[in-house]
Amino acid sequence: MMRYRELIPAAVLGVAIAAPAHADSKVEIDIAAGRLDSAIFVLGQQAGISIGLSDPQMGAKKVPPIKGRMTSRQALTRLLAGSGTRPEQVDDRHWRIVRVRKGANPATASPGNAGIGAALPPVINPDIVVTGLLNDSDIALGQPGILQTVTLDEMSPAAELRGTDALIETIPTISSTQFGPGRNRLFIRGIADSSFNGPNQAVSGQYLGEARLNYNAPDPDLRMIDLSAIEIHQGPQGTRFGAGTLGGVIRLIPNAVQLNEVSGKTSIAVAATQDGDPSVDANATLNLPVVAGSVGIRASVYGGRQGGYIDDRLRRLNDVNQVDTIGGRFMLRADPGAGWSIDLMAAAQEIDGRDSQYADRLGDDLDRAAPFAQPYRNRFALGQLVVRKNWDDLEFLSEVSYADQRVSETFDTTLPGIDPFPAIPSLFRQRGKIKLFTSETRLSKSLENGGSWFVGTSLVNNRYQIRRAREGGFLTTNIGGIENEVNEVTGFGEIVWPLSNRLMVNAGGRVSHVWTMGRTLDAPAGFRIAASDEAKRNQTAFLPSVGVRYRLADGLAGHVRYQEGFRAGGIAVRDDMVQRFFNDEVAAIEGGLSYTSGGETGFDAGITLAHTRWNDIQADLIDNDGLPVTENIGTGRIWTIDASASWRPLPGLSIEASAIWADSRLTQPAETIFVGDPEFLLVADLPAGTVIADSDNLPNVADFSGRLGLSYATRLSEEADLSLAAWARYTGKSRLGIGPVLGVEQGDVVDTGLSASLDLGPRTVWLEASNIFNVRGNRFGLGSPFTLPFADQLTPLRPRTVRIGFDFKF
Repeated sequence: MMRYRELIPAAVLGVAIAAPAHADSKVEIDIAAGRLDSAIFVLGQQAGISIGLSDPQMGAKKVPPIKGRMTSRQALTRLLAGSGTRPEQVDDRHWRIVRVRKGANPATASPGNAGIGAALPPVINPDIVVTGLLNDSDIALGQPGILQTVTLDEMSPAAELRGTDALIETIPTISSTQFGPGRNRLFIRGIADSSFNGPNQAVSGQYLGEARLNYNAPDPDLRMIDLSAIEIHQGPQGTRFGAGTLGGVIRLIPNAVQLNEVSGKTSIAVAATQDGDPSVDANATLNLPVVAGSVGIRASVYGGRQGGYIDDRLRRLNDVNQVDTIGGRFMLRADPGAGWSIDLMAAAQEIDGRDSQYADRLGDDLDRAAPFAQPYRNRFALGQLVVRKNWDDLEFLSEVSYADQRVSETFDTTLPGIDPFPAIPSLFRQRGKIKLFTSETRLSKSLENGGSWFVGTSLVNNRYQIRRAREGGFLTTNIGGIENEVNEVTGFGEIVWPLSNRLMVNAGGRVSHVWTMGRTLDAPAGFRIAASDEAKRNQTAFLPSVGVRYRLADGLAGHVRYQEGFRAGGIAVRDDMVQRFFNDEVAAIEGGLSYTSGGETGFDAGITLAHTRWNDIQADLIDNDGLPVTENIGTGRIWTIDASASWRPLPGLSIEASAIWADSRLTQPAETIFVGDPEFLLVADLPAGTVIADSDNLPNVADFSGRLGLSYATRLSEEADLSLAAWARYTGKSRLGIGPVLGVEQGDVVDTGLSASLDLGPRTVWLEASNIFNVRGNRFGLGSPFTLPFADQLTPLRPRTVRIGFDFKF
C-alpha cells in the first residue's frame, strides 16, 4: 500500500508565556503507545518543548507508552529506547531526533546553540521537522500575533540560496524597500518610517543566533545558509531582546554544531531568467567533531551570481543589474561539562551590485536611460562569543558581538536639459561605515508552578559614518558628511505567573539610557569643532509590558498584550546647523485567538488585531538638493489585522493562507507638514520650509498583503519522496514616503511560484519557477532620489525565472 510521507503539523499551543521555560523541569507526562510522530507531538504539548525529526521516515516507528513525572530528557530517552534513534538537545527548549550510527550511544544528546521556535504546518523536504511547543516567552502562542517561526523548507527549495526576499515572499507581515540586496530597510507589521538608511535606529531589529546584526544599518541580506529556523517577533520587543526596536525582531537561527557526528551538505543551482542573464549559486556546509562530545566545528561557504535583467537605453547595455554574493560562516562549540558551553561564531559576506535595479516608464518597464552605471557594495563582517551555564532550572547566558558593515552607493543626479542647453551628466556617491558592539547577558529560571522569570542587561556602542560627494564633468565636490555615535545601557526583564491551569499573566519592563553624539565630516574645521561640542544629548526611557493568555478549550487560546517601544531622538549635523529630533514612542495593544486541531490532518488558524500609536515619528524627507533629511513628522496610528490558516484535508496535503490588513495614518502632522490638496492651498499662508503632502498614509505600509500556498508530499518508494508546492502572494498599494516628491504610489503586485522536489535519501533534485505569469509590477517606486521629481521610477519583479538545483547530504 502507498505510504504517504508523514509530516507533523505543529502550530501547537502550550503552557508558558513570557519567559523561557527550562526543558529539564519535571512535568506530568502521559503518552499512549503508537507512532513516534504522534508521540512527540503530544510530548511537545505536555513538556513545553519543540522536537524535530532529522528524517521524516522515522515518524512511522512504533514507541511504547510512558507515564509519570519526569524531565524532557528522561521522557525522550524512554520513548526512543530500542527505536534506533536518539535525542539531541539543540538548546534548553528544543530537541531533534536523529538516527543512531553504528557504535553510537543512543542516549547521547549533543547540546547546540540554536533554538527552533514555533511549530508550523507540514513542510517540504525537511532537514528538521519542528514539532511541539513554540517559544515559551510569548503570550500569543501560535502563528499569528507576536511570534511566527518558519523553516527554510517551508519557504521554497531555493530559499537557502537566497536572502531576505525569500522570507518576504513567505510572511506577509514583513515588507521591505527594494534598492537591492544589502541596501534595504525591513518593516514588520506596518511599522515603517522611511525608505532611506540614515543615522536613526532601524525600526526592525535583526539577529543571527544571539548576535545582533544591526542598529541603524541596512539589512545585510545574509544568505540563509544552514539555518534551522527563522523567528519573526512582531511589535515592540523591549522586554525580550537587547534590541528594543519599535516594529519587531527577525532572528536567523543557525543549525547547531553537533559534537558527535561528521555530517555535511553541498548544493548547486542554475537559473534562467526571461529577458535576463542566467544565474548560478553554490554552497557547502561541514560539521566536524574535534574532540568527540566536547569540541566541534561547523563551517559554511557560499557564493552566487544573480543575472541582470534591466537594460540601459542610453548606454545601449543589456542586463546591467548583475549582483555577485560571496560569504561564509564558522562556528566552534566547546562543552567543558558541569553545565557550561562556549560558542564562537564568525561570519562575513560581500554583495557587489554592478548597477541599480530600477527602471522608468518610457520603455517596457525593464529598462531606463542613465548616463552612468550606479553600482553599490555591501561588506559585512561579524564576530561573536557566547557563554552558557545551566543549573537544573536556572540558565545564565552572556554574549558579546561585533559587527562591521560598509555600504557604498552611487546615484544618478543628471537633471533634464532645457533647450537649447543639454543635460550635464552628474552623479552622487556616498560611503557608509557602521560599527556595532553589543553585549547581552540574561538569567532565566523556571518555577515549580509552571511560571518563569528572566532578567537581562544590554550594552550597545554604535558608530555611524557617512561621506558624500558630487561628481560632474571634471569637478568633484565634497558634501558635508556626518558621524554619529550612540551608547546605550539597558536593563530588561519579565515574569510569568499562572493564576490557574487555564490563565497565565505576565509583566515586564525595560529601562534604557542613551548617549548620542554627532559631528560633521569634510566640513570647515572651525564648524567641525563647534558642532562636536554642541551635538550631544542624553535620554532615558522606561517601557512596560503586560499580557494575559487564557486557554478557552483544548486547542483554542486567546491573548491580550500591551507593550511600548522607544527610539532615541537622533541628531543631524549639517554644514550650517545642528538639529535635534524628539524620540519616537510607540504604544501597542493587541488581542487574538489561536486554534489548532493537531494531527496529520486537521485545521489550524489564528487572528490578531493590533492598534499602535506612534508619537513624534522620525522619518526622512527629500530636501531641495535631493538629499534625504530627517524630520519629526508628527503622530500617527496603525490598525492591523493579521490572520493565518492551515488546512490539512489529507495526509501530506496542506492548504495555507495568511494575510495582513493595515490602516496607517498620520493623525496629527507636525507644524512643518501640511496634509491636503495642493490645488486648494495658499502657499503664502504656510510657514517657510513646510512640506506639502496630498496623503496622510504612512510610508511603505501596504493596505493589504496576502499569501496563498498549496503543498503536497508523498512517498514514491522506500528511497524516494516527492514534494510539490505552489504559491501566490499579493502586495497591496503603498506610498513611497511623505511629501510631493516621495508621495508616489507603489505596490499592487501579484507574484507566483511553483516547485517540485525529489528526495532520494542523501540526494535531492529540485525545480522551481517564480513569477509564473511574467508580471512587471512596481515593488518600489524609487531608484535615485535626485531624478525622481523628473521621471517616474519603478522597481519591477524579476521576470519569469526557472531554477534547477541539486543537494547532497552525508
